Amino acid sequence: MQTQHLTNQPINLKSPTMKLFGWIMVIALIFLVMYSPGWQQALLTLVVITSVLGFAYLMIKKATVAYTLTPTHFQQHLFKGGWVVKWTNISKIGICQYDQDGWQHPLPWIGIKLKHYSPYLMSICPRIATEILLSQRALLYLGAKQNQEATAFEDIVLDSKPYKNSNGEEFKGLQAMLANRMMHQRSYYDYDIFISVHDLDRSPEEFVGLTRRYLAAAEPEE
Repeated sequence: MQTQHLTNQPINLKSPTMKLFGWIMVIALIFLVMYSPGWQQALLTLVVITSVLGFAYLMIKKATVAYTLTPTHFQQHLFKGGWVVKWTNISKIGICQYDQDGWQHPLPWIGIKLKHYSPYLMSICPRIATEILLSQRALLYLGAKQNQEATAFEDIVLDSKPYKNSNGEEFKGLQAMLANRMMHQRSYYDYDIFISVHDLDRSPEEFVGLTRRYLAAAEPEE
């Protein structure tokens, strides 16, 4: 399998079209400065336009979520950082389901079930761990509600007790909170990592199909 880079951002800032747009803006700014009534107006115009463009660029970068799929690993890239897991450490990938009155309803989340937590906990940066703990509270509450555990939500939403893996290695702090959250989510959905379908460049079914092909093609570690 060849390495693929995916992104949810339709605007490629490095594309020839965007480069051309950038040069047009530079030329337009030069003309505005040259034909302004005075240097103060020229400076004000330059500051305003530069600020607007800089803010727009920052918003685009913050909203961009990218993925790298290689023959050996799967990686998510976010504005604040990211995480990486090996295909050999993934048990399954699928669309998260919610059970209501005996009927399965798809949720807007892609689920990844891991074989071992430790490599993932070691690869994720603290800022992303914090973002996951905060942004996926609604998903946790839905799972707790589905399992008649809504009253215990406040106790599990920020479960900070130390986490110990099968090798006896102990994790504390944010890593422990994330590991405990993953265990709670697994008990509700049978998945550990969740990717919002709004962060994809294609349908959930297509994304799951693509990742499953990489998962099936991954060679076991010796």
